[in-house]
Amino acid sequence: MGKLKIGWSEVSITPENKKIRLAGQFVERISEYVETPITATSLAIEDGTEQLIICSCDIVKIGRNVMRRVREKVAEMDATVPLDKIIVGATHSHTSHVYDYEVQGNGAKEILNEYLPPEKQYVAKVSADTDDVMTPHESLLFIVDRISQAIVASWQNRAPGRFATGFGRAAIGMCRRVCYSDGSAKMWGDTNTAAFTALEGGNDSGIEMLFFYDMNEKLTGVVANVCCPSQIVEHRLFISSDYWGKVRILLREKYGEDLKILGLCGPGGDQCPRDLIRWVNPETPVDDPHIDRPDYIERDADPSMFDIKGTWKAGKRIVNEIIDALEEVTETKDEAVLKHENLTIDLPLRRVTPKEYETACEQMEKFAARVTDHVNFEDNAAMYVHSGTIMRWRVQHKQDIVPIEVHIARLGTVAFATNPFELFVDYGNQIRARSRARQTFLIQLACDGLGYLPTKKAEEGSHYSAYVTSGKVGHAGGEMLVRKTTEEINKFFAE
Repeated sequence: MGKLKIGWSEVSITPENKKIRLAGQFVERISEYVETPITATSLAIEDGTEQLIICSCDIVKIGRNVMRRVREKVAEMDATVPLDKIIVGATHSHTSHVYDYEVQGNGAKEILNEYLPPEKQYVAKVSADTDDVMTPHESLLFIVDRISQAIVASWQNRAPGRFATGFGRAAIGMCRRVCYSDGSAKMWGDTNTAAFTALEGGNDSGIEMLFFYDMNEKLTGVVANVCCPSQIVEHRLFISSDYWGKVRILLREKYGEDLKILGLCGPGGDQCPRDLIRWVNPETPVDDPHIDRPDYIERDADPSMFDIKGTWKAGKRIVNEIIDALEEVTETKDEAVLKHENLTIDLPLRRVTPKEYETACEQMEKFAARVTDHVNFEDNAAMYVHSGTIMRWRVQHKQDIVPIEVHIARLGTVAFATNPFELFVDYGNQIRARSRARQTFLIQLACDGLGYLPTKKAEEGSHYSAYVTSGKVGHAGGEMLVRKTTEEINKFFAE
């Protein structure tokens, strides 16, 4: 146990002079303006012998190539930064950069194009081939540079500090998978039908919190762990930090513009900021057939959680809980046990059967035979499961293990654990319930982006987020991840 030094930094990842391609949907989108800035926020903690650096970014996911490049860049900028202690996570904003992303095997669009004649190849809905739109490679270099700046600055800003823990509860994330009487399930499924039986999974309304202070007891930063991706305005045509941007605005109005907010996305692969029971339609149409409601009923409920009003509502809910928890702080500490381990865990690749592969090939061939014109994002979405099955078949003949980077850390009575997935919330609930820490912060989409990790029940129900196409690892790997994560956390709290 040693005296703590704390460092903070926030750096904009909002492009200054160009538009960007927006990530997170099948349809191509180009930003028209900036609704709220997107940022990379970094927290560095050390006690003289151990270190922990966590950076959270308003982007859809962190690629392994981003992590590699960030560590290389940080090493160039400051050789004293401990590279293996760096965690970079995503808030899963769908209104941020599309960047060059390292994948194994061909992408779904490339598989689709293989089955089509040259004159009928994929054509984007929105052209981005103009000088005022960043290319994916430009975005990659840009965000790597800015994330690296944030990390180095937080490390160099370390100074003696204090901290306290807090807890709140707010209904931000709700299950977005709907079960039906025939045993099927559907992401964004319509609940207004006699076939609806239940929402597939649970939720986690808890908000784990940490508060940091300087030695004069001035609040310098807030860490909040919310089990819900920041994708309220996911279909819109602007750059936005979604509800986390509103959390920053509202907290800074009360505690000052220098306050740093580290928003951590907890397990939320099957979660969304929308109530599928009390469904409220978007204020204006969105390009997503999954959210059409042919028998829509007006509800007295939340504002539209597809629009900016919804980001303010979610932001206020989180902020109210943070303020309540801050007002309950009676003691801060300037020393604590600090431990941190960077692990590689091998999980099994989720595989497809020969029959599934043959069916996918047949479906792609039938699709190609009936195509009369160029294909677009709707075709890509319709054939996504088949092209992804073919892609997985090719990959599984070269590898059967998915190595993942996982960080386990302890700060006093608090544990941290990361994973690179859109992890279904049931796994997170299992880890938290079995953890010996008084609080357990779980950070998904950290240090890589390997897609959804669904439960067995979800795989049986199928549909998007549970398809083999949707992620590298299935429920067998999810169960292994829970066991290994819990085991490693509890090693830190064994004494």
